[in-house]
Amino acid sequence: MTNRRPTSPSGHVFTRRHVLSAGVLAGLAAGVAAATPGLAQASPFDPDAADGPALDRVRTQGDPDFHPVRFRLPEPTGRKALGTTAIHLIDRSRPDPSMPSGQRELMISLWYPAGMFGQAPFAKYMPPRTAVEVDDLWTGDYGLALPSGSFDFANTETHARVDVPMQRLRHPVVLFSPGYRYSRFVNTAQVEDLAGRGYVVVTMDHSHETPVEFPGGRFLPGAPTAEPADPAEIRKAVETRTADARFVLDALERLARGENIDAEGKDLPDGLAEGLELRKVGMFGFALGGYTAANTMLEDERVLAGLDLDGTLQDDRLKGPLGEVAEKGLDRPFLLFGSAETQRTDPGKEYYDRSWATFWEAQRGGKLNLTLASTKQRAFTDYQFIFSQLFHEIYGEDPIITSVMKALVGSAKPARSVLAQREYVAAFFGQTLRRRPSLLLRGDSSKFPEVRFAR
Repeated sequence: MTNRRPTSPSGHVFTRRHVLSAGVLAGLAAGVAAATPGLAQASPFDPDAADGPALDRVRTQGDPDFHPVRFRLPEPTGRKALGTTAIHLIDRSRPDPSMPSGQRELMISLWYPAGMFGQAPFAKYMPPRTAVEVDDLWTGDYGLALPSGSFDFANTETHARVDVPMQRLRHPVVLFSPGYRYSRFVNTAQVEDLAGRGYVVVTMDHSHETPVEFPGGRFLPGAPTAEPADPAEIRKAVETRTADARFVLDALERLARGENIDAEGKDLPDGLAEGLELRKVGMFGFALGGYTAANTMLEDERVLAGLDLDGTLQDDRLKGPLGEVAEKGLDRPFLLFGSAETQRTDPGKEYYDRSWATFWEAQRGGKLNLTLASTKQRAFTDYQFIFSQLFHEIYGEDPIITSVMKALVGSAKPARSVLAQREYVAAFFGQTLRRRPSLLLRGDSSKFPEVRFAR
């Protein structure tokens, strides 16, 4: 894809005052949007009408260096080389008249330990049309007031090579579900790290809600972002996502039996079918994806362990109603991993979440409740390092960047936040799927003082 020179669709001249101050207000607005699970969305921003102490500190001298920014993903900590492949699925049990097939269609990606790979290219972070859509979400009227084309996701490289053979061993399988309206690609740093430690990670887009690009360039933009979803829409989304996850598990079982599950019948990587250890399946998700992981476990016993990255377990975090899984709990291990500003189980604290407290009391399987200090919800996605790299590329070392980052993802250092999340997620799935006990899961650790046991 050719780089798009960043442009302003409204014709505004973008200055430090416009963009950096927009970041502060976007972060504040996200606190309101947090009532909708997984929704990272700001209100429209008028920089000329803004005021306040944070904006007074913005340097106005000099011009920002606007250009398409390619991002550097953190190196996976595992020892294995990585491969990835995208697969187009059709669920013939669920009608969908809007699709060419007349049935529900999904795109998934498998990230896995690779065998020999030769000169295969590294996968791009996002396919071209998805990259444009996600950039538009962050640079449009409801975003950061950045010029269009600032996020060059289509030319950012991952650490995984396309369609290379899988390492010829059997690997536990972990499903991933993204936040509400989020692409399946915006947790790639977490996904790659698990794959590098010997897991097959299957990421899912949820058609009609998350943006998704099908083979040949056919694109669905996802749910509209102008208004937050109401509780009924969230409940419907969770039910649809749960059905998606269960269908993906069915498809993986067919793949393991030797079937080609791709709708176009494309050649799948060698070793893929033999490498799936489907007796050891876990699931995790960010925001609404965490709710989806818990709900999928409630409905499908094939998922042996689950992890929720900062997602409420009710249809509206402030008003409810509670999800069924919050009221019933699970009989298998589940980890609640929250930011510093959401999901609390203590009713005396500011960020109390009744769904997490109810789930904690109802949970019959193993349970953990962790807090990552100095973070906001989006710190559990790749945006924690994407925003930092973007702002420093464009604005150099402008001191207001610190305030903008704190408003968007919290004040934790991105590298430490990424490392802490990777270590605890890997420890949890290592203990529950591989029976490898971890000291990290026994109590507060001097190695990661920023991770606190809430219970």
